[in-house]
Amino acid sequence: MQVSDENFWLQTTGRSDLHLPALHFAHGNSFPTGTYREFLNHLRPTFQIHALEMLGHNPLYPVTDCWPALCQEMIASIEAIHAKPVILLGHSLGGMLSLMVARMRPDLVRCVLMLDSPIVAGWRAWLIRSAKLIGLNNYVGPAKYSKKRRKSWPDPETAYQHFAVKDAFAIWPEQVLRDYIEFGTEPYPKGVTLRFNREIETAIYQGLPHNIDQFAKLPFPVPVGFICGTTSVECGQAGIFHTRQLVGDNFEWIDGGHLYPLESPEAAAQKTLAMLHRLLAQKQSI
Repeated sequence: MQVSDENFWLQTTGRSDLHLPALHFAHGNSFPTGTYREFLNHLRPTFQIHALEMLGHNPLYPVTDCWPALCQEMIASIEAIHAKPVILLGHSLGGMLSLMVARMRPDLVRCVLMLDSPIVAGWRAWLIRSAKLIGLNNYVGPAKYSKKRRKSWPDPETAYQHFAVKDAFAIWPEQVLRDYIEFGTEPYPKGVTLRFNREIETAIYQGLPHNIDQFAKLPFPVPVGFICGTTSVECGQAGIFHTRQLVGDNFEWIDGGHLYPLESPEAAAQKTLAMLHRLLAQKQSI
């Protein structure tokens, strides 16, 4: 299997951290890994961090229903970089993929930590599957917004100002939003445009797995944890019952919404470190 884009964190950390435990990070939909720089910088003294810069953009691993190729893209990147099992850490989309990969290939994984990646199961999963069958997944949920999202601006500063006044982004620290503009846009003939393809973002939303319960069955092969934003709309919509069933006591709350790693990167990193230490201790006791 071939690996997707150049590995952002492999480039920036160099080779001086190879003595640290290996951690593979997976980003949320539409946010390239560089957007998380402030959050991940707080983890770098403790872990050797690697991450694909943008999932879903390698034509070898197209976005299809329930994301099977995205799982294979993650598996390929882990196999290409790491000789030993790794920690999987993922936000939103990335957390769900990390869970699925750990079920498929537990030999590659030490533990999984999902950041606001709730498990959609039961009647909610049935609704998702039904919406797909009748074509309503184009018109409900995030997909109805992402397919119309503005994607270009005359220059980076105009792009920054566009997002800075939006409620979801206004609460981010300035540097996090600057990182989003730096790593989330690229030049094009009339200025800058979003790097994360709008059609791919929409396809990922449309393909949200309705079979995630098959991956979340107990017993799970490795320790798994979850950190939930107190005001997360996504967790409110999906419910947390099935997530709590899976992770048990490895469940924590953090002040913030679905994007809390970007809203409060230092606080999110502190919670993440504490939970990862707990999960690693559980792995050693197995």
